[in-house]
Amino acid sequence: MASKPIYQIYTELQDYEPKIWRRFQVMNDITMARLAYILMTLFEMQGSHLYLFEVDELNNFIINNLECYNKYIEDFKEDDFFKIGQYGCIFEDDNIIPRLDKRYRELKDAKDVKLKWVLDKENEKMEFQYDFGDNWRFNVVLERIFQDENISGRELPKVIEGEGFGIIENCGGTMGLEDIKKAFEMKKGEDYEMYSNWLGSENLDLNICDLGDLNFRLKKLPRIFKESYEYGLEPTERSRKLLEREYK
Repeated sequence: MASKPIYQIYTELQDYEPKIWRRFQVMNDITMARLAYILMTLFEMQGSHLYLFEVDELNNFIINNLECYNKYIEDFKEDDFFKIGQYGCIFEDDNIIPRLDKRYRELKDAKDVKLKWVLDKENEKMEFQYDFGDNWRFNVVLERIFQDENISGRELPKVIEGEGFGIIENCGGTMGLEDIKKAFEMKKGEDYEMYSNWLGSENLDLNICDLGDLNFRLKKLPRIFKESYEYGLEPTERSRKLLEREYK
């Protein structure tokens, strides 16, 4: 039985119509890193880019991996802001440069920060950002906090409602996603040929949301993302097939 509080969360892709959204349930004591892996699963991300959570108007974030930032942290000690997420590095002449500025005081590792420490009241909000090039941004709202003895912790995470397929990696963000949607709706023309060849599919319905498949993937993919982000492991052949839906 689930003896701990359960969070019901609503998440929506920003700046895109028709809305692509999910409503799902998780235990309140999961880490922020695990929440990121759940969101990646629900919105069709492949775990190949950096991410962060922006918690409030003060630009508070959570970082996933601090290893490449340790020698830079002292530069930000005198400021009044706090980061939670996995922020990026840029590479210049083989040197790693953190994509931060002096507004930020301290970095926290997402795997060391629990969700209940960040959101603990209904209607509290934050923002999830993924791939700082394509700049995917999602509103995340804690809709409901409840306990239910009939829900086993093994049943969670669980998506209960949603609309829309999700994102397409490396397509150029929401504008690129809209171009792909239009091309597959027309099913002809240069754009359709280009996108169908690139994606390896002649049919793509960006309006579909298969809750049964998403719940199946929620049992598998967060572990794959954890191995990649936290341990630096490349996906196995079996994991790759799961990511690419070769089981269908």
